[in-house]
Amino acid sequence: MQRKASRVNYAMASTPPMPQIDLSVKRAPRQKRAVETYERILDVTTRLLNEVGIERISTNLIAAEADVKVPTLYRYFPNKYAVLMALGDRLMQRQNSVLEEWMLRTEGTTKPDALIYDIDFLIAGTIRVTRADPGALTISLALRAVPALQSVRLNSHRAMSDFLTDHIGARLPHVPRDALWPRIRLSVEMAYAAIEMALEEPMVESDFVVKETARQIKAYWRETLETWEK
Repeated sequence: MQRKASRVNYAMASTPPMPQIDLSVKRAPRQKRAVETYERILDVTTRLLNEVGIERISTNLIAAEADVKVPTLYRYFPNKYAVLMALGDRLMQRQNSVLEEWMLRTEGTTKPDALIYDIDFLIAGTIRVTRADPGALTISLALRAVPALQSVRLNSHRAMSDFLTDHIGARLPHVPRDALWPRIRLSVEMAYAAIEMALEEPMVESDFVVKETARQIKAYWRETLETWEK
């Protein structure tokens, strides 16, 4: 979910500098025709990811398959990585709709464990909306594997951790934010790993993945909350 950066600075370990690649959308479409063109570019890129793979995709190929001129594509995206980032952002927006539903389900209670014990709903729902996107798995793998896009995935998971820390922290006012955030960040990563496994691994049923992941997260938080209540 899109939120302001965390008030706590969690610096990454030093790594060799990566070449700076512009990942921003140049111009957000407003008129109906422009929106249709923009969405067609994203849909075509999704299909190409599945058909030819990320290495063979180029802006020229995307433009040709989307039946738009290359300058039209560049009006919105400076390079293919910006298109892939927009795809990742669109997928995450759909996943965030489940997060919002999950939050609303416990809106009437201030119990700190209410969200944790409803974690099955969040994981199962995110798997459902992700599976409904035909390019979701390929997009997720690209965000994880392509160096230019890895920060997109990391920043998204951090933003979700910020959001959850704000909401769960309001139910645990005696717990310092810097004690709560890393634990929530770990839980977010566990949930996403389970979601990717449910999409990638045909030898394990999704229901099993949801049940076992939720059980582990609940057990972790049950112990953690008990420690903080002492």
